[in-house]
Amino acid sequence: MPFLTQLADVARRTGHPVTEVGGWKTRGHGPQPEVKGIVCHHTAGPAAGGDYPSLAVVRDGRPGLDGPLSHFGLGRSGHVYVIAAGRCWHNAPSTSPQHTNSSSIGIEAENDGSQPWPAVQLDAYRKLCAELCREFGLPASRVKAHREVNTAKPDPHSIDMNDFRAAVAALVNGAPAPGPTGPPGPTWTEDILRELPLIRLGDDNYDVKTVRGCLFARGHVPPTAYAGIQDGLEGWLKTTQCDNGLVELVRGFQRAEGIDEDGLVGPATWAPLLRV
Repeated sequence: MPFLTQLADVARRTGHPVTEVGGWKTRGHGPQPEVKGIVCHHTAGPAAGGDYPSLAVVRDGRPGLDGPLSHFGLGRSGHVYVIAAGRCWHNAPSTSPQHTNSSSIGIEAENDGSQPWPAVQLDAYRKLCAELCREFGLPASRVKAHREVNTAKPDPHSIDMNDFRAAVAALVNGAPAPGPTGPPGPTWTEDILRELPLIRLGDDNYDVKTVRGCLFARGHVPPTAYAGIQDGLEGWLKTTQCDNGLVELVRGFQRAEGIDEDGLVGPATWAPLLRV
């Protein structure tokens, strides 16, 4: 089996927002040999820090374990992050031959291991598993908690997997799952995202001022950013040029939100900047 370059299309069928993390189509420990199962995880990441603060760890790995660590990330808002198309180090040793690293897809949902699960995140979790079952011809019984196929693991915490699999099976069969039947309706931010430009280094326009104001409102502009600027903070906020200092602040915001740290303000960054 080649790299699973259809995974973003599969994720979009859930109806939840999807971010394709840069380089995902060629990321992996070689191609994925086969897909016989799905393993559900929680990240055990920070309790705060945005939608998916564990992105860098899941993508790049941690000391002693190289990334990618999972094919998908799942944010607290139900946002799906497509991280890798090849084999990932997400379950070893496995007690099930259908759920090894070489035979299964991993989903790392953001949760510190004790937090309540947002309804929209669980909805996305069920729907993503259902779409993966459809794509690879799997029964819902092949959807397993990490703790069910690795005796050393506790995740995902507090999810009754029998109920979870029943909901996945209902979705595969065309019935609505328990709980929310879909993500929340469009917000005013989602309505205007299509009209917003991509902001990058060197741009000089009034949309750059909007980025500056949003970063300040979100608490991502330290006093050092406008030290030495004429008129201080007011002068900084009125500046229409996207300079290196602003790009670094954008990267810091992206890092806190768990999104790709490219320094560009596109749809994936505009959304949390404008969120109320």
